[in-house]
Amino acid sequence: MTPNEPQVADTSRYSQREAASILGIHRNTLRRYTEQRLIRVGFHKTNGRPYYTGRSIRQLWRSQL
Repeated sequence: MTPNEPQVADTSRYSQREAASILGIHRNTLRRYTEQRLIRVGFHKTNGRPYYTGRSIRQLWRSQL
């Protein structure tokens, strides 16, 4: 996980790839955190793809300190 707090907007939406990159972790690790309910995930209504808000990304980062 990245040592610096992610600079993200609370209401912005990020894809799995973007969120993993921001956190400095692999996408599979992000999926595992999602399954363990360590990070909240939403789903786009149009295509059903998952997204993560900036707020949830920052909360996960803070919980891993």
